[in-house]
Amino acid sequence: MALRKLKDFDFEGKRVLVRCDFNVPIENGKVLDDFRIRNAIPTIHFLKENKAKIILISHFGDPEGEIVEELRLDPVAKHLQELIHQKITKLNEAIGERVEREVNSLKEGEILMLENIRFYPGEQKNDPDFAKSLAKLGQIFINEAFSVAHRPHASVIGLPKYLPSGVGFLFEKEVRVLENFLKNYKKPLVALVGGRKVKDKAPLVEKFSEMGDWVLVNRLIWKEIQEGKVKIKVRKNVLFPIDEKDGGLDIGPKTIKLFREKILEAKTIFWNGPFGKIEDKRYIEGTKKLAEAILESKAFSLIGGGETIELTNQLGITQKFSFASTGGGALLKFLAGEKLPGLKILGYYGD
Repeated sequence: MALRKLKDFDFEGKRVLVRCDFNVPIENGKVLDDFRIRNAIPTIHFLKENKAKIILISHFGDPEGEIVEELRLDPVAKHLQELIHQKITKLNEAIGERVEREVNSLKEGEILMLENIRFYPGEQKNDPDFAKSLAKLGQIFINEAFSVAHRPHASVIGLPKYLPSGVGFLFEKEVRVLENFLKNYKKPLVALVGGRKVKDKAPLVEKFSEMGDWVLVNRLIWKEIQEGKVKIKVRKNVLFPIDEKDGGLDIGPKTIKLFREKILEAKTIFWNGPFGKIEDKRYIEGTKKLAEAILESKAFSLIGGGETIELTNQLGITQKFSFASTGGGALLKFLAGEKLPGLKILGYYGD
């Protein structure tokens, strides 16, 4: 791993731009699930202890380059402030003279949070001028958002062109665990792949059908396999629901029994995506039973994806899995063997 880590820098007195992922569920101005926020705290603490001037960058939702009042980062700043017991100055812009004035008056250990980076069209277009305007605010760039490493955006791949760059503790750990998973997994390997974003999951199902012993998929993914939209060479080790409840809104008892048998045999398990319409509590049972089986199996368990982590957080069991990734699309692409732009720009692939 050629990534520069926190210990490779001298942060004292330096303005440090930290790309976080604070894209968390919020309702009525309250953060409902702070898994991603909490995961960024060790890096923030380290920078503070090392006398950095800290500038936090994040996106929230998808405002498509427009200012959307409900997608401001104020609730996140308030929540983070409560978690770390320190004042966070939240700005209403991410670039411009006012921001530069605030940034230049920062003292060591103080924290600023810029406004939602996706309010600017230059972010998703990776506009060089926008990246330069951001880079002007800092002296070092730290990416602590593995979950957006698959996005070719200005705050992911633009900033490292203009500033000395590295990764935070969480980003470093994500990559290390995923590398280790791919290189050293023990068989039997069982992958559970559910959820709705079939196009994103297709390459992963294909890869796991070759390297794994069993791939357990939901009805939606199985349908795509049958129609040839998800192409797999080894179909015999892909299992799908054999019974369902309420017209496919949850998996039935026979499916739970079949999937559970395979899970309990496993030495390594990967899980991404629910197996029912879990946003409705009536259809949570099947996925919950599979989660319980994974924990019962004593296998090394790697889980990830927004819906998956939201569910395990609701059930209070996230910490019981071997590793819970903050990544969704980035996790799927990394495991499928795709090169992530956010890693490539940091020299991870050695090119």
